[in-house]
Amino acid sequence: MARSEAAPGTMNKPHTTPKRVLELEINGDPVEVLVAPQDTLLSCLREKLHLTGSKHGCDVGDCGSCTVLLNGTPQLSCITLALESEGAQITTVEGLTKHGAPHPVQVAFDEKVAAQCGYCTPGFVVALTALFDSNPSASAEDVKHCLGSNICRCTGYTKIIEAAELARQRIQERQK
Repeated sequence: MARSEAAPGTMNKPHTTPKRVLELEINGDPVEVLVAPQDTLLSCLREKLHLTGSKHGCDVGDCGSCTVLLNGTPQLSCITLALESEGAQITTVEGLTKHGAPHPVQVAFDEKVAAQCGYCTPGFVVALTALFDSNPSASAEDVKHCLGSNICRCTGYTKIIEAAELARQRIQERQK
């Protein structure tokens, strides 16, 4: 059996990918973080920045528990490379509270007890916040479409839809 020859000094050296500093805005604050090219936005948020509201669910973009807002648009952070977020404004569930007051969607979820185990809740809350921020008069069909990209394994969605309806009513009342 022939043995391949390695270049001198290269044997047993691990291949390392160069990391780089990523600049972004998270929840209104400028942030610099060192990331590798393969780091997802979710792993960057959770493991490097300790923002653990966004959850690891499926890690393939199917469940929505990792949803964040990327420049105001819902984004699945488990399938988004951190480097793709360079210069972006990112809002996590932690950033929805303004001046110490929770977002109306967060309040409605609490009041309607819309969380069972709560693992999926941040994704639902972030997705609905984006919907109501862009369309405060969203229809019931809009709400269902919005929620279609999030999965809850514990409930039949009734309380989640009730919370969305309550949040929409309150947001509309604020605008009058």
